[in-house]
Amino acid sequence: MLGILGGMGPLATVDFMTKVIRNTPASYDQDHIEMIVSVATKIPDRTRAILEQGEDPFPLMRKAAHDLVEAGATLIAIPCNTAHFWYDALQKEVSVPIIHVVDAFAEALPPSSRQGSTVGILATDGTIQAEIYQKRLELRGIHCLSPDRDGQAEVMAAIRHVKAGDIPTATGILERQAERLVERGCAAVAMACTEIPLALLHPAPALAPFLVDPTEALALACINAYDRHATPILLSA
Repeated sequence: MLGILGGMGPLATVDFMTKVIRNTPASYDQDHIEMIVSVATKIPDRTRAILEQGEDPFPLMRKAAHDLVEAGATLIAIPCNTAHFWYDALQKEVSVPIIHVVDAFAEALPPSSRQGSTVGILATDGTIQAEIYQKRLELRGIHCLSPDRDGQAEVMAAIRHVKAGDIPTATGILERQAERLVERGCAAVAMACTEIPLALLHPAPALAPFLVDPTEALALACINAYDRHATPILLSA
């Protein structure tokens, strides 16, 4: 059973579940992956915690992960990029594998955007400053670029717009920042906050080929990690 440690934020959790269902090759209800979901909305803000301005979210993340395992989860996904700052600590706490969103993203990149390429990162301040993508992708020979200081402030504003339900405003901001990353030489742009794909669902045609959705990649990795008997298969890092 797939356990989803969600609620960060709630709409992004539903979006991730939709992507799991939509990408599962199924003819009947019974062909789909069983899922159990923790919409743990009380988990404190991850970016604020990383920037030393907020409460530590790890205790509630750990509790949610344990609850998922106790309820029967044999594999866990976390549809929140910034929450992966606590990935290693959380994996030590549970006996089932947790698929890392950056590994899933890297596997989803087209060959031309892999080793030796430059990838743009649209993400929260926490994800950028903690180098969640940079550290893991550089191990694969992939260089990362993020927006400049003013651009990053706009990205954060756009994410807040999505959380507040104002998606049209977010779309314009995020398209502008993604286009700037492409202009700086990025072969692909990671929509590395689970709110961002919600705003870039229908991007400008010229921009669309460059956008890669880590949420979609994570959903595909979860599907690929299961055989017909719902037995988890560990993916290579």
